[in-house]
Amino acid sequence: MVRARQTASLSLAPRKSELIVSDTGKNTFIPPGPAHQKKKKAGKTVPVTLEVEGTKVRKPHRFRPGTVALREIRKYQKSSELLIRRTPFIRLVREITQEFKGDLRFQSSAFDALQEAAEAYLVSLFEDSNLCAIHGKRVTLYPKDLQLARRIRGERT
Repeated sequence: MVRARQTASLSLAPRKSELIVSDTGKNTFIPPGPAHQKKKKAGKTVPVTLEVEGTKVRKPHRFRPGTVALREIRKYQKSSELLIRRTPFIRLVREITQEFKGDLRFQSSAFDALQEAAEAYLVSLFEDSNLCAIHGKRVTLYPKDLQLARRIRGERT
């Protein structure tokens, strides 16, 4: 798996673990470090809250960037169902075939075969494009990666 480059970002806001409830019930900020470890253990940690119009609202949970993407990758790699919806794909096929011959009829199994082949082609193209991006020391896919993958395959002149 490719690791993304991470740049150091300093936040001036206290972390969740640095907000401590004191005996008075107010949130206090205790900076991290060995000198403050005893004070930190005395109180209990609380989730960060925002104050909106005088009422405290709990901040919604957010995953770190990339966590959900990796979860979706694992989900779709496990599954075998088609990813493109059936009716829009059929509409697209009919629209393209209208340009060549006006009144064509299709068996339903023909649409299934076309969709299976189209999705297999797209998945393999994205795999090759991802390798091109990794070769360029990037984790983001650019159009130039797709173009290079197609050119190497001999699909594009």
